[in-house]
Amino acid sequence: MKKELLLYGFALLVACSAQSCSSSSSEPETPVVAEQEPEDSSRILVFSKTSGYYHESIPDGIAAIQKLGREHNVMVDTTKNAAYFNPDSLQNYKAVVFLSTTMDVLDTVQQAAFEKYIQAGGGFAGIHAAADTEYDWPWYNKLVGAYFLSHPKQQNATVRVKDKNHPSTSHLPDDWELFDELYNYKDINPEVNVLATLDESTYEGGENGENHPIVWYHDYDGGRAFYTGLGHTKESYSDSLFLPHIWGGITYAMGEKE
Repeated sequence: MKKELLLYGFALLVACSAQSCSSSSSEPETPVVAEQEPEDSSRILVFSKTSGYYHESIPDGIAAIQKLGREHNVMVDTTKNAAYFNPDSLQNYKAVVFLSTTMDVLDTVQQAAFEKYIQAGGGFAGIHAAADTEYDWPWYNKLVGAYFLSHPKQQNATVRVKDKNHPSTSHLPDDWELFDELYNYKDINPEVNVLATLDESTYEGGENGENHPIVWYHDYDGGRAFYTGLGHTKESYSDSLFLPHIWGGITYAMGEKE
């Protein structure tokens, strides 16, 4: 599999040389393929393309997920090249992580390929601005679970953990106090299973009221989807509670059991 992915990455590089592959960030366009692949390992893809706001914490998030992958014997490929969203590529991954993607990141052909990937049992894990992505794609709205509406200034707040029977929340305290950029949401999918909510009485600028979901999961269209609205800051990706939180969500998306 490693050889096939490396050859595919080279093909994408050639394709990019023949068309515009510009980006607003300094991250490399060509997919970065994990170097080692033990026989019993799984593989995930971290996708971080942005067409809107670029989060400076994205490189920190990539590095953190790569480290978590090494610790759990999971190969982590990373890219912001949407051309990777095709059946030949996606079939290699147990889950795809949208790491603070923003606005339109996939064309209609790539969207169709991703839908088929999920329908075939694939997994999705969305982190933070994954909800600020693909506003004109109703299927994605239901997959990610909600769209970004607004956010107040970054500040301290309390997350109320409602369900610990999930690998993303099993280690968390009932009341998780943190500093982050706290999203308000619209078009919330009522079928998601909410794991944690924001207590709007503990900070300023909340707009979702007493039921303000911030972490959730659900089975969707044949696959699995997890989302956390946390993870705006660079500091998140060295936090001892946040790292197992996102890895637990990725584990669920992969269909693995802890």
